[in-house]
Amino acid sequence: MGETIEHDVILRLEEVSKVYSGIVAVKRADLELRRGAVNVLVGENGAGKSTLMKIIAGVERPTLGRIILDGETVSFDSPADAQAHGIGMIFQELNLFANMSVAENIFATREITRGIRGIDHRAQIEKANAFLDRLDAGINAETMVEDLPIGQQQLVEIAKAMSLNARILIMDEPTSALSAAEVEILFKVIAELKAQGVAIVYISHRLEELMRIGDYITVLRDGQITGHAMVRDIDTKWIVRSMIGSDAKDFAKAAEHEFGPEAFRAEDISLPRRTGGLAVDHVSLSVRAGEILGIYGLMGAGRSEFFECVIGSHRHSTGKIFIDGQEVRAQDTTGRIKKGLALIPEDRQREGLVQVLSIASNLTLASLDRFTRIFHIKANAEKQGINDMIRDLSIKAPNPEFEVTSMSGGNQQKVVIGKALMTNPKVLLMDEPSRGIDVGAKADVFRTMRRLAAKGLAILFSTSDLEEVMALSDRIAVLSNGKLVAVFDRSEATEEAIIAASAKGHGHQGKLAS
Repeated sequence: MGETIEHDVILRLEEVSKVYSGIVAVKRADLELRRGAVNVLVGENGAGKSTLMKIIAGVERPTLGRIILDGETVSFDSPADAQAHGIGMIFQELNLFANMSVAENIFATREITRGIRGIDHRAQIEKANAFLDRLDAGINAETMVEDLPIGQQQLVEIAKAMSLNARILIMDEPTSALSAAEVEILFKVIAELKAQGVAIVYISHRLEELMRIGDYITVLRDGQITGHAMVRDIDTKWIVRSMIGSDAKDFAKAAEHEFGPEAFRAEDISLPRRTGGLAVDHVSLSVRAGEILGIYGLMGAGRSEFFECVIGSHRHSTGKIFIDGQEVRAQDTTGRIKKGLALIPEDRQREGLVQVLSIASNLTLASLDRFTRIFHIKANAEKQGINDMIRDLSIKAPNPEFEVTSMSGGNQQKVVIGKALMTNPKVLLMDEPSRGIDVGAKADVFRTMRRLAAKGLAILFSTSDLEEVMALSDRIAVLSNGKLVAVFDRSEATEEAIIAASAKGHGHQGKLAS
């Protein structure tokens, strides 16, 4: 019996610990990865999942412990070294070159050459297209990466990993930016890779997804492995208990409060697409003070673009916005923030944080004028503001002076929210506030949103997570193909109605609303 299982394990971590400047990220972890299986890794943000994966992928070296590959102890000096051993990783924060084509990205650092004549672009494009076809992604290898929506960029990242012919493929939240249809494609590819004997390591926060696709599951909590099981033997309750040490944190609605007058109104917001047509197609909606409006839509429905138009990122967008009944004439983002708007972007790594600055500086970036007296920043007021924010959002920050990148994704997300709140906005736009954060951080972020609404802030948030939009929203607006197709009151919304609405305008043009 022991024999057969032995054969199954391709890579084993033994007693692996990783310490960063005094903080223990991973503590004496033992992990086995099995061939031809999906090895799921789950845990709250900051539990150490990404650190473990970076150790396997050669990005980080363990402080203590051993990596055993095919029965031999190995140590990787670099990601290229790990790749040479057949280990590939798809990062959650996309590692693509925006100004290069899809084919060039797939073969970056492994260019196909023909002797002295340099890179063989035709061969790269053909090979890249072969991988993309397997993904059914409808992406052409000659497209520039920056012209692709984030979901398709994620598929390029996956094609790139497939092209490595890896024996171990690590997927860190590969579906966080994918539409339902793209997720199905990914799952099909995973099944193919499993059949070829590839060991897949899969990190995700979507528990129902893990249950569907996983074979083995390992749970991390605070850098330690707290549970290991075969997926067929457990349920989602078991996962949540192992992750947070208790049953699910409830997103249930807080006590009802009265809404105030209209705080925000958008009229006829439109944004032309470069390829023709409209990415945002005459969208009008309003939100009252104290109300949470959830904007639901699939990938490509135009949610992020709508928020970008409202905050002033697209000079060529048309339409009007009103705050407290007054039209906002400022076209630029800074002017709109001054009038009381704040946006928490979906891509927090790229747009929400300045990576090299400390947690404290990131928090006060947008609101320094609150703390400046003529020429110098009032350090005490700023410190007080920062500490209040860290306390209010329960940000796990051992020291506000640390670089913001030292924190987990969920805590970085809270820093981005804190930064927006420190401008004292009247209207808060949140683009996919829970993307890439775990159950615990999600509950904190949602509690924060409720508390802010109860204080009279108007909140618009977008999501492609049904459960989330149902749990958090007072009203639900559904976008599809850039159009506002329906608005439901929470009391009458059903998941079926929302899904049916969001499918409108996809593939076939329904009757146009008069």
